[in-house]
Amino acid sequence: MILADPQASEALGARLATLVAPGDVITLSGTLGAGKTSIARGLLAALGLPGEAPSPSFAIVQPYAPPEVRLPVLHVDLYRIDDPDEIEELGLDDAAGDSVLLIEWPERAPGWWPEALALALEMLPDGTRRLTASVPAGWRARWQQI
Repeated sequence: MILADPQASEALGARLATLVAPGDVITLSGTLGAGKTSIARGLLAALGLPGEAPSPSFAIVQPYAPPEVRLPVLHVDLYRIDDPDEIEELGLDDAAGDSVLLIEWPERAPGWWPEALALALEMLPDGTRRLTASVPAGWRARWQQI
């Protein structure tokens, strides 16, 4: 899938928001500026978040909960994680069943979310983004709606 601009990335996030449920994990990979946070912002806005969602780069985990959003979401940025063992300290496993996990930079934690909807963004020379999805069994029927 080709995403023409940040608005297209946000629109994809908004479409995902109509399909997510607690317990879902969506990973977003790609270089800096590829559009990972734009997808996350679109999803959060469609879930009801007023204003623009900040990047969780410094907080690492940015939680959102009702009534701020329709369902609980943990927006996670693993960019500053040096050792995958540090992920255990974030408590993501405890929250995973009750929340949607949006994980940026999942390559910092290989193997942690094998059943995630894995979205990879690549910047193309013309400024567009190529989105490649690895769609697990639990997402196949829903992904057809994208």
